[in-house]
Amino acid sequence: MPAMLQNSEIDFLHEIGSRIAGADPLHDVLNRVVELASTLVRCDSCFVYMVEGDELVLRASKNPHPEVVDRLKLRMSEGITGWVAEHRQPVVIERNASDDRRFQFFSELPEDRYQAFLSLPILCRDRSVGVINLQNLLPHAYTPREIKLISTVGFLVGAEIERVRLESENSELSDQLRTRKLVERAKGIMQREYGLTEEEAYLTLQRQSRQRRKPMKEIAEAIVLAEDVRRGQRTD
Repeated sequence: MPAMLQNSEIDFLHEIGSRIAGADPLHDVLNRVVELASTLVRCDSCFVYMVEGDELVLRASKNPHPEVVDRLKLRMSEGITGWVAEHRQPVVIERNASDDRRFQFFSELPEDRYQAFLSLPILCRDRSVGVINLQNLLPHAYTPREIKLISTVGFLVGAEIERVRLESENSELSDQLRTRKLVERAKGIMQREYGLTEEEAYLTLQRQSRQRRKPMKEIAEAIVLAEDVRRGQRTD
């Protein structure tokens, strides 16, 4: 029996590593982590949170929570989960989890009434990038082996979460740069066509954005597109 358990653990870690190496979408990886972790470590609930800015966002859940996955957010240091993310240390509670001074009840999650709570940080280069929570309805003793296994999963997934975060930041910076260039070009067109100053052109873009309830990027794109169409007509 122990050998079978070891083989299961190896298979589990191998699958997670393979999914990460195969560049599976992060959501798929996190959902599989939840499925496999809750199979190998007996628990009634399993959640994975990701650190995003100064918040923790619920990204995967064993129990069906379509209304809160990708929507439930905690502040760093809020509740046991936030404490684990902030201090980069595990919390192991075998019974009466709600009696812990760090505990905070969230009405969206019935699991917060469960007795036992295992919360482990997901780390990358000593930086907290997420938290894995396992919970049990009744008192439960998590073994050192189980805690090490889930911690190892955290190490594997942590690097992938950090990679996705960096890619998202780079994509956002690129989008900001494209938007800035569009706005600059649109301002130039308005200055030339309507005799506006640079400040007047920018304020006009802002006003149009508010009135039409559209991002300034879309307003600038429309102005640039109209200019390109006019130029095309003039050259025909």
